[in-house]
Amino acid sequence: MEGRRAEQLLLVTFCALAVIPLLYLGRASDTNTFTSWRWVLSPSGLLRVFSLLVPCLLCAFALSRLELSGNAASAALFVASFASALPLWLEPEAIIDASRYFVQAKSLEENGVGYFLGEWGRRIPAWTDLPLVPFLDGLVFSWIGEERTYIQALNTLLFALTVVLTSLIGKRIWDEETGLHAGLLLLGIPYLLTQVPLLLVDVPTLFFLTLSIYLFILALEKGGGALLCASSGAIFLAILSKYSTWPMLLLIPLTAVVRMRNKPRLTAARAFGVMLMTGLLAGAMLYARYDLVREQLMLLRTYQWSGLSRWHEGFVSTFLFQTHPFVTGLALYGIYRAVRERDIRFLIAGWFVIFIVLLQVRRIRYIVPLFPLFSLMASYGLNRLRDARVRRYISLCAVASSLVIAYTAFLPFLRSTSMANLGQAGKFLDTLDCRSVRVYALPQGNSSGSTFAAIPLLDYHTRKRIISPQEWPGHPDDGDTRRSSLRFTWEARRPDLFAPDGKDDGCAVAVISDTVPVRLPVEAAGKEGSLLREAGRFDRTSGVFKYQTMVTVYTKDGLSQTGQKYYPVVPIGTMSCLPCVEGLRQFAANPSY
Repeated sequence: MEGRRAEQLLLVTFCALAVIPLLYLGRASDTNTFTSWRWVLSPSGLLRVFSLLVPCLLCAFALSRLELSGNAASAALFVASFASALPLWLEPEAIIDASRYFVQAKSLEENGVGYFLGEWGRRIPAWTDLPLVPFLDGLVFSWIGEERTYIQALNTLLFALTVVLTSLIGKRIWDEETGLHAGLLLLGIPYLLTQVPLLLVDVPTLFFLTLSIYLFILALEKGGGALLCASSGAIFLAILSKYSTWPMLLLIPLTAVVRMRNKPRLTAARAFGVMLMTGLLAGAMLYARYDLVREQLMLLRTYQWSGLSRWHEGFVSTFLFQTHPFVTGLALYGIYRAVRERDIRFLIAGWFVIFIVLLQVRRIRYIVPLFPLFSLMASYGLNRLRDARVRRYISLCAVASSLVIAYTAFLPFLRSTSMANLGQAGKFLDTLDCRSVRVYALPQGNSSGSTFAAIPLLDYHTRKRIISPQEWPGHPDDGDTRRSSLRFTWEARRPDLFAPDGKDDGCAVAVISDTVPVRLPVEAAGKEGSLLREAGRFDRTSGVFKYQTMVTVYTKDGLSQTGQKYYPVVPIGTMSCLPCVEGLRQFAANPSY
């Protein structure tokens, strides 16, 4: 028995090491539009991955001896998942969609909850968004402060809770060990980890959808008015998170059907009660904002749905490169074993496959909220292996490999993109001795997006008051921006938050452009143009994305508060960071590829 276990452990180790170079050789097949292996790994980067992967696999081997259960297992999952996301707090806001969520959240901070609820979709532009997540972010801004760290802490907390909820769902459907491995394997999706620190709705939506599934299963099993109301409330929160969750929530009646084997009448009555209360809540919401919801759904149908055929990413990219192949292989094995054993319970986790196959969803961002179901599928396949120690080691190897890829490949690449310039420029603006900064945007030369949409993200990274004297332009007459994935950047109007108020002290001007301007633009110079000199330049670029955000800062004397010109070339290793990042510094220090 021990000899066979040793052979299996060695085989798993070999596969964990071999899969990295194999993926590297086939990286041309990775069509992901955010962290494609075509961009994130060079030969030197591959060596960096291996230099950390080997000791991490040794740690996984040592940890595979541990057997955890009960509250200790849940606590370990929570701590591990929370700590896993901390190093990625160094990641910039790399997706421009965060701009509109920031404007929505700051509107609540500036004007209060009543204004937010009354003006959502009116003076607060809603695009195709729902209000729950910006509402939560706005409460964080109001109660704690307008700091990116607080939003990252909230998202990381929700992610860690999602990992625990995934394990509890697995325990309810099958057994405790299946649930434990499902929670762990959720960390085996490196793309998912990169989404945790971002000011987007995906991770909170992931949490609310997972919470709704868990509470619904619990309500079907135990009943009681409190649980039925809690389940209904959780489903309603998922409905308010993102429109893409609406078809995902068809899992709720499917779960009721699967769980009707025992006490079918009682289970049906409880399911009907939950869905009736949810329907009443959703109906009230639709009645109150029918015109807005109808307009948004029309936009989703005519623009977003048709855009899926243009903005797709292949399943090979999603399930081999952005997900560790161990997780995908185990999920496929789980499908095979479930069909062979006729385990109808697997349909709950299998909704993941049904959803993406029926709707042909080929863009990874649109399936993020369903990833807990994918990890449940993989865990089901894993637990069909006989040796418990080998099962634990396979799970930990997938996690270790995923974290190494996220820290040493994805993170340095994202820090090399031009969106990182906004964060660095924001830090520099905070060193200036002034209250507000005028910000100008120049047109993009190669991208179909509007540079003006980056102004709120600069505001997100600085404590200064941002003033945008320009009127934000609409769609250009000669462009095909209405079909572009960046269409919203042209339809955003200048928020009142950034309008001049006559109190501008004019001590600094920031210019956002797709290239570094040779001189201060005429419209930005104003009466003080002759006194303004370049004080800071932030021109980092990966050369991958068309949409560029380079920032040049001008002050009256051309000097920062310290009296020196500011041209930051800041390696990650020199930045202050949480203690858990310390061991990763040397691997993330070089963002050049």
